[in-house]
Amino acid sequence: MVHPVRKQSDEATALNEHCALIDALLGGTKAMRAAGEQYLPRWPAEDSDSHKTRLAVATLFPAYQRTIEVLGAKPFSKPVTLGKDVPAKLQPWLEDVDRQGRNLHAFLAEVGQEALGYGFSGILVDYPPTQDKDGKQLYVTKADEQAAAVRPYFVQIHPKNILGWLTDRNGLKQLRLLETATEEDGEFATKEVEQVRVLTRGAWATWRKVEGGNKQDDWQIHERGVTTIKGIPFVPVYGNRLGFMRARPALLELAYANVEHWQSKSDQQNILHVARVPILFGKGLGESQISVGAGTAVKAEHPDADLKFVEHSGKAIDAGRLSILDLEDRMRQAGAELLVIKPGNVTESQTLADNEQGACALQKVAENIEDSGDQALQFMAEWVGEAQGGHITVFKDFGAATLAEASAELLLKVNQAGRLSNESLYGELQRRGIVRPDATWAEEQERIDAQGPALANLPDPDAPPAPQPKAKPKAT
Repeated sequence: MVHPVRKQSDEATALNEHCALIDALLGGTKAMRAAGEQYLPRWPAEDSDSHKTRLAVATLFPAYQRTIEVLGAKPFSKPVTLGKDVPAKLQPWLEDVDRQGRNLHAFLAEVGQEALGYGFSGILVDYPPTQDKDGKQLYVTKADEQAAAVRPYFVQIHPKNILGWLTDRNGLKQLRLLETATEEDGEFATKEVEQVRVLTRGAWATWRKVEGGNKQDDWQIHERGVTTIKGIPFVPVYGNRLGFMRARPALLELAYANVEHWQSKSDQQNILHVARVPILFGKGLGESQISVGAGTAVKAEHPDADLKFVEHSGKAIDAGRLSILDLEDRMRQAGAELLVIKPGNVTESQTLADNEQGACALQKVAENIEDSGDQALQFMAEWVGEAQGGHITVFKDFGAATLAEASAELLLKVNQAGRLSNESLYGELQRRGIVRPDATWAEEQERIDAQGPALANLPDPDAPPAPQPKAKPKAT
């Protein structure tokens, strides 16, 4: 029996429902192969060795990973800006907001990408302990704390590390987080120790499994302490919010489609392997041994004797190829839908209340990240006695008017990353009606060659002249 402090609650399990799927897709081919039959089931009557061979040659088309990377980067294509109301005391800390070298922009970009991919992420605003295990103060004065660089910092919390929570009318009253603590193990090594952090209003405790204990429920408190902050300094970040501490991946259907592509592509690889190996068919040749190759002949006395290679007609191969291409196009469309601006408020009262304009789904995710950043700054301010933490602004002006425009933008990003040829990009733009249908790529290529280098590649007339290489001295 698992100890209650280590056991994941039903609510936390629901929050993590799709994490295994997303982990596998973001982990690429290696992770999908490791998942085995979970995402590449065995066919009826397929033996284990055949399935292992099929799994070993399967490769993942990383549609989900690429889409999350491209869309997640859009709100952070411009720097996160601080409002004038952010206290001066906090601003230097935001250059290393997690005490691991990430500034606020980089930290929120990774949190936002995690929230978009998994549906949920979290920010814990922590503060180093100021007392030892015995309750003795480590720092006598505030000046001592400042000298030791003791200050609040952000911690990124993956949804898989959330074990459970309790709430009341005032919000969170308890939060359990699974952690891994790194400790010295001898003079030259370290070891990782699993622990559970339990946060309550005004207090915290860490629990660890009893060393040498055999029972799963043999856990005890390792450390505990009190805090000067009123609430639990945890901020949820939603990708697709269903309720408080409830969310789902915004592109879940794309994830399922990517698994379908993984399976269909494996089928296609298998049929290509079969088709590329012709089968030798012989009829009426008797019991004589057959040798096939250059400089050999086969003799037969039966009038209906026949010897030939039987090859696959190729119709199923072409059908499979078209099906995969269609699936890839649907996956691009699914990602592009997050960029399409939807109509604004649906009721007059909502419009009068906030005058909200139309926004795309990704802009709403960016707004969630912005709100979460504001809340995290407020907790940081409370740790050090500031009245308010101020506000930040995340870039949100990236919506597209139509699905064709949004998908074309994603295709351009893939082209710029070197994953799609210029000719294929031109064909996709033409298919979406962005390029006139009667033009050809050959004609367009001629026009590109005739217009000369792009403006971005021309030298800047105001730029200082490039330094000339020094002449080498002549040998004497």
